[in-house]
Amino acid sequence: MTLPALVVLALLGFAANSLLTRGALGGALLDPMTFMVVRLASGTVVLALLVRFRAASRSGRGSWLMAAALAGYAVAFTLAYTRIAAGAGALLLFASVHLTMFTAGLVRGERPSPRGLIGTALAIAGLLVLTMPGLAAPDLTGALMMIAAGACWGVYSLAGRRSADPLSTTADNFLRATAMSLPVAWIAMETPTITPTGLTLAVISGGVASGLAYAVWYSVLPRLAAWRAALLQLAVPVITALAAVVILSEPMTPRLLAALALVIGGIGLSHRRT
Repeated sequence: MTLPALVVLALLGFAANSLLTRGALGGALLDPMTFMVVRLASGTVVLALLVRFRAASRSGRGSWLMAAALAGYAVAFTLAYTRIAAGAGALLLFASVHLTMFTAGLVRGERPSPRGLIGTALAIAGLLVLTMPGLAAPDLTGALMMIAAGACWGVYSLAGRRSADPLSTTADNFLRATAMSLPVAWIAMETPTITPTGLTLAVISGGVASGLAYAVWYSVLPRLAAWRAALLQLAVPVITALAAVVILSEPMTPRLLAALALVIGGIGLSHRRT
């Protein structure tokens, strides 16, 4: 499969994960801590089965640092989602991811071209168009949690660029992150809310939209500069909004069309070759 196709699959998985999380938590079908644990555990099971039954031998291992970043993202994102609106959350999350990865790339000597910088500016403008108008000031605690979630995801993505076996590495990280999340869930859980629909959404979120999508993302990261990987992820909120139009029959607004044009145009410009 080509690099662009793999990137699109990973980004679609991230967008689907956002929709699944909204459906479970926003609909009060599952309490946040149960959702987080089931999500990580189901991702662990699916990835372990894929590693077990594939033809190639296992050669990659995760690390406690990567697992801590993954668990930190899952915990912070889940808790933030109970305190902050979706629009503000998307802006803070992906802005934080972008800033973390973009800065790391600069520190490591990456220098985006002027076209890349212009493309990045256009994509960020598109994200602002999508999320900012009409938003009230977000809850400070929720905002800080979402920023922390974005930083954790940025660190996790950067660490994944060194993986020689993305599937095995992701499976190992999910196992470690699940173990690390259990005491947090035990301490933070209040009144459990469990429904069959909520559990189903959490399992799909963990096994498909998280586990498989993360493994695909790990497989493409070594072929992308950190700043390019950060830029590509700015498309996720727009993809999520488009999916809501198709799946949830939400209206296609001029603001969404403008955001789509800016984000896709910015990404296309930054990747265009002269």
